[in-house]
Amino acid sequence: MIRRTLIIILLMLYPLWGGYNLLLAQAVNNLTDEQVTQFVQQARISGMTETQMEALALTRGFTPADINRMRQRISQLQPSSGRPTTTPETNVVREQPATPSPPATTTAAASTPAVFGASLFTSVNLSFEPNLRMPTPRNYIIGPDDELIIDVYGNAQQTYRPRVSPEGSIRIENLSPIYVNGLTIEQAEQRVIGRLKTLYQGINTSASGVQAQVTLGSVRSIKVTLLGQVVRPGTYTLSSLATVFNALYAAGGPAPGRGSFRDIRVYRSNRLVRTLDCYDFLLRADQKDNIRLLDQDIIFVDHYGTHIELAGEVKQPGLYEMRRGETLKSALAFAGGFSDRAYTASINLLRNTPTQQQLTTIPTTDIAQFVPQGGDHYVVGTILDRVENKVSVSGAVFRPGDYALSKEGTLKQLITRAEGLREDAFLNRATIRRLRNNLDPEVISVDLGKLLRGEIADIALYREDHLHISTLGELRQQRSVSVQGAVNKSGTFDFADSMTVANLIVLAEGFSDAAISSRMEIARRVKTDTSGLPNDQNVRLIVFEIDQNLRLNPADAKLTLRPFDQVFVRASPRYEAQKGVSIAGEVVYPGGYAIRTKSDHITDLISRAGGLKPEAYLPAARFTRRGESISLDLKKILDDSAVAGNLLLEDGDVLTLPRRPDIIRIRGEVLNPATVEFDPAKSFRDYIGETGGFTNKALKRKAYAIGANGKIKPTRSLLGIRSYPTIERGADIVVPAVPSKEPDKGSSAERAAWLTVIASGVAVILTALRLITN
Repeated sequence: MIRRTLIIILLMLYPLWGGYNLLLAQAVNNLTDEQVTQFVQQARISGMTETQMEALALTRGFTPADINRMRQRISQLQPSSGRPTTTPETNVVREQPATPSPPATTTAAASTPAVFGASLFTSVNLSFEPNLRMPTPRNYIIGPDDELIIDVYGNAQQTYRPRVSPEGSIRIENLSPIYVNGLTIEQAEQRVIGRLKTLYQGINTSASGVQAQVTLGSVRSIKVTLLGQVVRPGTYTLSSLATVFNALYAAGGPAPGRGSFRDIRVYRSNRLVRTLDCYDFLLRADQKDNIRLLDQDIIFVDHYGTHIELAGEVKQPGLYEMRRGETLKSALAFAGGFSDRAYTASINLLRNTPTQQQLTTIPTTDIAQFVPQGGDHYVVGTILDRVENKVSVSGAVFRPGDYALSKEGTLKQLITRAEGLREDAFLNRATIRRLRNNLDPEVISVDLGKLLRGEIADIALYREDHLHISTLGELRQQRSVSVQGAVNKSGTFDFADSMTVANLIVLAEGFSDAAISSRMEIARRVKTDTSGLPNDQNVRLIVFEIDQNLRLNPADAKLTLRPFDQVFVRASPRYEAQKGVSIAGEVVYPGGYAIRTKSDHITDLISRAGGLKPEAYLPAARFTRRGESISLDLKKILDDSAVAGNLLLEDGDVLTLPRRPDIIRIRGEVLNPATVEFDPAKSFRDYIGETGGFTNKALKRKAYAIGANGKIKPTRSLLGIRSYPTIERGADIVVPAVPSKEPDKGSSAERAAWLTVIASGVAVILTALRLITN
């Protein structure tokens, strides 16, 4: 469908094409999406087949590149359900079928390899279009409809642009017709200049001062017929500069499933003039047989002769066409040769017999003489992922890794090649992991110390042997020591032999400022020495002291630690970081203050701040601890410091003493929330009246007031009589809304149960009434 559409578009654009591909490309690119959509609708009602329409477009002078350009435009406008898909191998746009193909067909098509050379004539980036702006070839044969450009320059200026008539001649003013048909451009130039001498005396001589040259203008079109096994056979109108590849590309090239890429014949006047082998161009970029075509030439593509398939470890697997006399070595050369991991000792061959397939193994020595047959399937295997002479060593050697095994390789030789044992090697036991003949693993233990001292015989190694020499550290628990308490960096550190307490304190970046000249302790694990320990004590404690300058005495500084020791450094019992509180508002000295003792109270803070100013309004005092506001009755606290409200101070406490507020804020479910001035004569209802009263959603019995110090005063009710709170300075009046109630519909089972209960109740009542009536 997409091919039919794009061909209709190209045919409708034909009047815009004046023989120049550039104008056509501009016309195609200038089409709007609406115009392309209209052409798609016209394509649906067209009676011509896609092959007929494409052949007609090619005869009109359109190139396959023009068709591919329109395919891209149309594919962008197709709906997702029928959008054309692009095949990565060939870049050919094919219409996606509306009904999926059967799985077996799809699998078979996907498994069929591509014929080598088929992509040459289907790539949208390769068109073989002739260069129309190149200098005129000197061997170009002039024919009817060619345009010649005759330039006369020097002492005389004149330009003639005659076109060759169907009779093969050109006409120049004041001269008789000049016959140029069948001449090369060089021969035609000599003949034309010879005739111009009657008009320009001594032309092309130095004495006359008049020169002339003949070049080719616009070229003619020729008709070439492509027959045989091509994708789109037919007669094509091409440029007279076109070659065999130009014609093949216009026709889609040889049909991959049946056409030959190596036997393409060019006939001229019923005579074979050239046979083209596409492999010469594909493999060696050789175009010696890509001759320029003449009018009425015939290109015939025969059936392929022999197809073979190369698979496996070759550089370019695929189907290849073989000619008579070519061997398997030639086929491997077509595929680029073996890949880096190819098994080159032999090649497997599946060959068709009259009834079934036959498997043959071809040794490397026969490749150069082996002649393939049609349908052969060659598979090049992959080398094994194993090394035939490898041994390895790991652990306590200076150069662990893989090594080549010599014919008489031994354990000592392997250690020597690994540059010997490290100092931490465990010599009492080394292990060799070996594979038996049935590939079962086997572990062989070796006393390495005796082997190196010559007390036991050396051990022969075999392929894939792996020697592991353990280190002393591998055979024991990871050793460490730790330090806690008044040090700058407490934690766990790796243990080292002869490590002292002083070394550990250095690793902990020294004592902290809290450390005191008191005792330090070491907690040590009990292993075998339990002398002096009670039966219920499993940890030995070692106590030692440091001086006033936090230096260990010489004896204790040399105390050697053991693995897993824990060192504790004590801090001063009265040492702690400063803690502070702050006071703001109407006090004499607001700001931050340090907590002196753990018994400092709020009254102590106010006293240290110089006391209250006259403007301070005690009912509005706020006290904040860890971001949470705490309500206080500061007047009561100042009157009696022993009351429970006089809180102990903690780090980060903030006390705020504002000035006397003169406003009241009313918010919530009132008609007009507002902020009004404070009037001691007004009640709660008076302030609500100033906002227009309650709304319909107001929950009046839950209205409350928030005092300036954060305390909440709720509305109280007794026997339906509401008692609203007294409003003080700076208070907030809040009227909440009635919570929305969602009807409880219940589940289907619950509704059915309720209906059953109701029905049962009604039945009981009716039964009782009936009995009473009777």
